Amino acid sequence: MKMLVVDPDRCIGCGLCEMACSFEHTGEFSRTTARIRVYRWEKTCDAVPLVCYQCEDAPCIKVCGVAGAITRDAKTSAVVINRQLCIGCKLCMFHCPYGAIDFDGRARQLIKCDYCEGDPECVKYCSVKAITFSEPVAAGEFLKAMEAQRLRASSKGPAAAVR
Repeated sequence: MKMLVVDPDRCIGCGLCEMACSFEHTGEFSRTTARIRVYRWEKTCDAVPLVCYQCEDAPCIKVCGVAGAITRDAKTSAVVINRQLCIGCKLCMFHCPYGAIDFDGRARQLIKCDYCEGDPECVKYCSVKAITFSEPVAAGEFLKAMEAQRLRASSKGPAAAVR
């Protein structure tokens, strides 16, 4: 099963991922109805997309008191919210460690990434490839490389590790 992978160094904050997501799910372009959020820091011009990581041991599923309201899709392995069963208590939103569940006030429902049934729109429209949809092994290798790069930059070079 594939997963969304974010490279924050590539994100330029354009918001195309948000617009593609909202249009796919609601037929309109609106950041408030997107299942992905791009956080922007204006002073530094940094931006990073926040996505649902579809946790293996998903806290949102565990905390939900309504049987079947939050389940894992067998085809995509995405954690999905059943709007007909969800009572809108927002416990899942408060228990998500990544802030990936939002409340759409206009529709009065909780929303989160569902991988667009296995073909995420955010990936298709990210022109700088800051968001990819990868197999877990490839995703793991990418994340390890990012962490190694961060450690190297903070260590003052390779020689600092042997001192």
